[in-house]
Amino acid sequence: MRWLFPALLVALIGCPSGGANSGNSGTEAPEGESAMSASAMAVPAAEAEQAAMGTAMAASRAGLAPGAPPGSAPVPAPEDVAAPPADAERTASGLASKQLSPGNGTEHPDRNDRVQVHYTGWTTDGEMFDSSVQRGRPATFNLDRVIPGWTEGVQLMVQGEKRRFWIPANLAYEGRPGPQGMLVFDVELLQLTKVDDPPPAPADVAAAPADAERTESGLASKVLEAGEGSEHPTAESTVEVHYTGWTTDGQMFDSSITRGRPVTFPLNRVIAGWTEGVQLMVEGEKRRFWIPEDLAYGGRPGAPQGMLVFDVELIRIAQ
Repeated sequence: MRWLFPALLVALIGCPSGGANSGNSGTEAPEGESAMSASAMAVPAAEAEQAAMGTAMAASRAGLAPGAPPGSAPVPAPEDVAAPPADAERTASGLASKQLSPGNGTEHPDRNDRVQVHYTGWTTDGEMFDSSVQRGRPATFNLDRVIPGWTEGVQLMVQGEKRRFWIPANLAYEGRPGPQGMLVFDVELLQLTKVDDPPPAPADVAAAPADAERTESGLASKVLEAGEGSEHPTAESTVEVHYTGWTTDGQMFDSSITRGRPVTFPLNRVIAGWTEGVQLMVEGEKRRFWIPEDLAYGGRPGAPQGMLVFDVELIRIAQ
C-alpha cells in the first residue's frame, strides 16, 4: 500500500530479493530501512502487514525508531514542533515548511524520482516516532510511495538541503494506521536519482476488452508478448517479475520499471489475482491483467481501490 513514511514502510510481501521492495507490491523496502513500502502491489497477507506495523509502532512507543540501537536517545524535538512559525512557507494543500540549511544542488525531484534522505519525525507534543538519524543510516525510496505530505514536500528541496515540514493530518495518516494529527519532520535530501517517466496507462485500462481471456474467478487477461518457456509456476513458486499497476482511471500506483529493478517474491504471498494470474504465464511472457476488487484489495483502507490493471513480465521462475 502506499502512503507510508519511511519507517512504517512495511514490506507487504516480506522482503523480496532486490531489496524488499516492498512488496506492497509495492514490493520494496528502501535500502537501509527496516521494511519499507509505500505502494501496493501484489499485497501479501494483511496479517503480515499488521505484524510489521505493530512492531514498528511498538518501537516508536518505546522511544526508539524501528531498528534503532538499544539505548539510543530520541532526537530532541524542535522548539516550534507544536505549530509552524509565522515565517514558514505554506502551499495550497496546507503543507508548511521552513528551510533549515540550503543545499548545493539546483534540481528538484519529481514525484516519480528516487531520493535518499535522513529524517526525524515528531508528533506536535514533541514525541519522536521515527528517525533515520537515530538509526545511523539514511532511507532510500521512490517519492511517489510515501505519504502525500512527503511526496509534495521533498519536491520543494534540492540535494544537500535541510528542511522542516509541518504536515497536516489529511496529508499524513488520517484514517489509516500510523501517528495521528499533524506531524513534524526534519528532512535532509542527501541524494536525488532521476527516474524515467512511468509507463503510460494502456488504452484499455478502463475495462477488459472483448478478446481478453477470463477465468471462473472473474480474472481477465491478455497476452502482450509470448514467452519462450514451457513451464508454468505453481501457487508455491517464487517468481521474478517486472510489472506496472494502474487504477481504471489510468493512475499508476506502482511500478518496478520506474525503480529500475525487478521484484522476486513467492506467489502465495501476494493478492489473489496475482497468485492466480501469474500461474497462467511462462518465462519470458508479458501479460496484462484486469483484477476485480475481490481478487485485489477488497476495499482495504490505504490500498488502491476497485478493479486494478497490471502489466506483468515473468522474467523467471526462481524456484
